[in-house]
Amino acid sequence: MRALPGPRTPSVVALGGGHGLAASLQALRRVTAQLTAVVTVADDGGSSGRLRAEFDILPPGDLRMALAALCGDHSEGRAWADVLQSRFAGTGPLGGHAIGNLLIAGVWQSLGDPVAGLDMVGRLLEVQGRVLPMAAVPLAIEADVLGLEAGHPDEVSLVVGQAEVALTRGTIRGVRLVPARPPACRETLEAVRVADVVVLGPGSWYTSVIPHLLVPDLADALVHTDAQRILTLNVAPAHETAGYSASAHLEVLADHAPGLRFDAIVCDPTFAAGDRHLQRYAEALGADLIIEPVRASDGSPRHDVNRLASVYADLVGR
Repeated sequence: MRALPGPRTPSVVALGGGHGLAASLQALRRVTAQLTAVVTVADDGGSSGRLRAEFDILPPGDLRMALAALCGDHSEGRAWADVLQSRFAGTGPLGGHAIGNLLIAGVWQSLGDPVAGLDMVGRLLEVQGRVLPMAAVPLAIEADVLGLEAGHPDEVSLVVGQAEVALTRGTIRGVRLVPARPPACRETLEAVRVADVVVLGPGSWYTSVIPHLLVPDLADALVHTDAQRILTLNVAPAHETAGYSASAHLEVLADHAPGLRFDAIVCDPTFAAGDRHLQRYAEALGADLIIEPVRASDGSPRHDVNRLASVYADLVGR
């Protein structure tokens, strides 16, 4: 593990997608000014799916959410975040499209370079940090799902597409990417290489977290980085992992990336409670188990950004 720097702020890379990554970014921006978000690019639903199908581009939705999470805390920054996240009303051709998705897609069309386009949008919005895709091409997710057919509970079915996998009624046994060995984004690999800290999760386990570990060059970079590696668990099972314990989340992750180890695993006490395997599974991954209250005080299944920032600050300061 790389020794953390002294006077300068640490370089942190956060990997994930959707609301989980957004929460992690909002917490980490309170810890460091050198922050890079690495975002999944397998979304095929909603506005992102429509733009992806029409223009054969990376799905912009999760990238947009990461940019919004990194907008400034001042009034103008919050206004930009609201604009990025807002959607066109109505049932016409623009109905349902997120404004930020169209902005990103338009810049990509003009520049012809996804990374340069994201950097340009970041400068326009004066975001704190950088947003990068995990892979250089749009991806699909396919899953082996048990018990999808009511009359055949032991039969495994193939479910294709991020939106379908995220909402499947069966039990997911494993996920894969299509193409199977996609090229990683070059700038993403460099960010991981020079990082002082790498944070994976929280987020939808099978469609936002594990996909990063299925891009071969990115998985290799995460295995061999000298950075401190932190895994942040969800505060409760999401739809994809309904009924999973915290330790089951670790088991699934280890099955998909058997060579990956962590320095710390962050878990809320309400999720850790009664899980007699959690400590042992964390140790098997080489990690200190950090059980701290990071759940929103209203009891909803989301992270409290300030609580999570406090935990990250303690870990990054080690």
